[in-house]
Amino acid sequence: MVFNTGAALLDAIVLAAVSMEENGTYGYKITQDVRKAIDISESTLYPVLRRLQKEQCLETYDLAIDGRNRRYYRLTETGRLQLALYKGEWAAYSRNISRIFEEAKV
Repeated sequence: MVFNTGAALLDAIVLAAVSMEENGTYGYKITQDVRKAIDISESTLYPVLRRLQKEQCLETYDLAIDGRNRRYYRLTETGRLQLALYKGEWAAYSRNISRIFEEAKV
């Protein structure tokens, strides 16, 4: 993609991906879900997850799967509110950008 993904947009996409699973989801699955929208590496994703956790948008818990612990992430109430804000902002932003592109003479 030729457009850069800013931190706020990346946060919004990650929160949306985590929100799709009611009981939370784990890092690899989040990476796969986010990759449906943008190209992202796991090394880029994990600092975002840590930052969102520090900002109290995400909480974590560990679950043993096949004898190994897997860290799960789920939205907090703060995360739900932040995601709702991002969704509203994205709707307005994308509507305005789309309007400009639709009016462009190519």
